[in-house]
Amino acid sequence: MAYLLALDQGTSSSRSIIFDQHGNLISTAQQEFTQLFPQAGWVEHDAMEIWHSQRATILQVLQQSGLKAQQISAIGITNQRETTILWNRKTGLPLGPAIVWQDRRTARECENLREQGYAKLIQEKTGLILDPYFSASKIAWILQHVPEARAQAMRGELAFGTVDTWLAFQLSGQQLHVTDVTNASRTMLWNIHTRAWDEELLSLFDIPRSLLPEVYPSSYHFGDCHLFGSAIPIAGIAGDQQAALFGQACFSSGMAKNTYGTGCFALLQTGVFCSYSQHGLISTAACQIDQHPQYALEGSVFIGGAVVQWLRDYLHLAPSAGDIDALASSVPDSDGVIFVPAFTGLGAPYWDANARGAILGLHRGSSSAHIARAAIEAIAFQTAELLMAMQKDSPTPILELRVDGGAATNTTLLQFQADLLGIPVVRPRVLETTALGAAYLAGLQTGVYSTPEECSALWQEQQRFLPQISRTQADYRLQIWKNAVTRLL
Repeated sequence: MAYLLALDQGTSSSRSIIFDQHGNLISTAQQEFTQLFPQAGWVEHDAMEIWHSQRATILQVLQQSGLKAQQISAIGITNQRETTILWNRKTGLPLGPAIVWQDRRTARECENLREQGYAKLIQEKTGLILDPYFSASKIAWILQHVPEARAQAMRGELAFGTVDTWLAFQLSGQQLHVTDVTNASRTMLWNIHTRAWDEELLSLFDIPRSLLPEVYPSSYHFGDCHLFGSAIPIAGIAGDQQAALFGQACFSSGMAKNTYGTGCFALLQTGVFCSYSQHGLISTAACQIDQHPQYALEGSVFIGGAVVQWLRDYLHLAPSAGDIDALASSVPDSDGVIFVPAFTGLGAPYWDANARGAILGLHRGSSSAHIARAAIEAIAFQTAELLMAMQKDSPTPILELRVDGGAATNTTLLQFQADLLGIPVVRPRVLETTALGAAYLAGLQTGVYSTPEECSALWQEQQRFLPQISRTQADYRLQIWKNAVTRLL
């Protein structure tokens, strides 16, 4: 029996999962780490805490499973994307806190570039909307604001990486400086057509080429990890959302998935065709298993499941996320309450970095249950806007939505999602599709699987949610939501 170790490094926790070759989950371990909010709109992580939490979960799953390092065929890495880390190549120490993808500190700089007319150029080269979400403006901010950073960078002493690159560096004993096409495509420095770092964009953001990692396909032998007693190939790397698309076996054009995590991310596979959105979506690289590029359309919601964390940790509505879900399910609807959780601005299709959250429609009868219900419904409303934009951009109809992520266990959410979309919402037997995608990529590289079709054959449906309201009712609910969002723009 072959075993694959997937490292799923997310925005709020690090996880390690061991799968067998049949896609069965053998062992899992998870560890949360600190979220830092030093100023309004700023979000940071401690890069060393990320690594220590990830390493701890690796040791835990090996112990729980009883497996030795030599029994692990390969490691696959999947990660929170865009989060930006710079470190000293010699000491291996971070230059400062990691700037998280949710961080909006560079909104003004992005607006300046937009006013100078660079938005179209950036989108044509990268497929991305000019926004603080992506890595380029974060790197530029660090080089400008951290003492001696630019001088060190010019001397070639610093390395940049998204979290996958940072983990590969640590796993390899601080030897590797690598990434894959999916993560590179999120930096706003990678040309998705030439499939190379773009010199014009590097010049625009004033970023030295020496900072950047080498880029390879998502399924590739990047190097080896020797930290756990025996060499294990690092054979798969993909950004979390592209890994989830792969783990959901969305290999054909027109197949779509949505991940309900800290944020919500809907991806539509477009194959070898790089489609440009006319409705506020972005074009991005999908997982690549050979030298042939793959693409997807993506819509990003910055605050998805994080709104439940906020209700738990800041409003103290209930002691756990499960209790918040139960509270929301205790009422049939939100009774007119609309919650727009724009804590870090609005992503697709609005792209308003300065928008902030609001709870609207409160009245004397509004209870904590109605607010919780409105929060859950907000996750579905935001996702519905993404899928409707995708449907407008897609030449073929989207027939179903495959879903995963922590909040995909919430049946109230998924039923409401199906009602809004008017198509089936399908939950798989294995919800850990992000980690599973990383495992598949590593397995394909090391011979555990011969073709993606072998991986597709392992995918199994657990439950299908069908629409239960009319399109007239759904459109009415969506219009109320859009009216609320409009008030915040």
